[in-house]
Amino acid sequence: MALGLKLPAFSSLLVISLVALAAFFVSNTKNTKTLEILEENMAASQSALIIGATGQTGRHVLQTLLSNPHFTHVGEYGRRVTPSEEITVGKDKLEQKVIDFEKLSESGLSQGKWDVVYITLGTTKANAGSAEAFEKIDREYVLNAAKAAKSSDPTRTQRIVYLSSMGANPTSMFLYPRSKGLTEQGLAELGYNETIIFRPGYLAGTNRKDHRLAETLFGKVTGVLSAISDNMEIKVSALGKAIFEAGKLGSAGLPSSIGAKQEGKEGAKFTVIDNAGALKLSKLEES
Repeated sequence: MALGLKLPAFSSLLVISLVALAAFFVSNTKNTKTLEILEENMAASQSALIIGATGQTGRHVLQTLLSNPHFTHVGEYGRRVTPSEEITVGKDKLEQKVIDFEKLSESGLSQGKWDVVYITLGTTKANAGSAEAFEKIDREYVLNAAKAAKSSDPTRTQRIVYLSSMGANPTSMFLYPRSKGLTEQGLAELGYNETIIFRPGYLAGTNRKDHRLAETLFGKVTGVLSAISDNMEIKVSALGKAIFEAGKLGSAGLPSSIGAKQEGKEGAKFTVIDNAGALKLSKLEES
């Protein structure tokens, strides 16, 4: 009789033990999967640096970097940085630093270990004051900053994306396209794992206060011609989105429909995206 009383109790204890053991394995499996997911997310998360974020196009690149979860750490370095009140999202992942381009060794650019470096820095001869000052800002500052941001760790993969211009040509007799072309070459020679160059047409949708008459008239012409050609102009908001996407996807991830092409010499190749390609890339998530 005593044995009969113990069997049900033992059975109940056995059932409880089995349930507890099963719960442990389920919990352990869930925890393992959670850890795997976290590890995958950590591996997928990237950091991005943008130089020139206060410019007409750069501000849109920064806005997209901050609003998109792909990049978990964003650095904005420059002569000026975006005022805090203009940043509505992503403040928690933004690092801002005012730097002196004449003292880049003190800038800390390389300390961020950036996965993607975006450079939208540029100027005009009129704003710079002279041809010499223009080239200093447009080419020297860009190349020096890109060099400073490059990691010394040979195992680290880095990508650089640069906003150039339609007609960029290192042998041009004209100052602006020659400077852009030489800058493109210089960036490709720095040793980044890949270099992506944007060559847009007329930049529409800017909020410049110093619009010149010739520029305004040219914009009206490109606006009309853009109805028959995608290579004439692009809104800075769309260009900013396209630049962001190129940095995120990399050359290998770019859709063939945008018509990206390879240029440059052996050992210093770079990917070129023209105005039409940038327009298509800006609509990537809309299709």
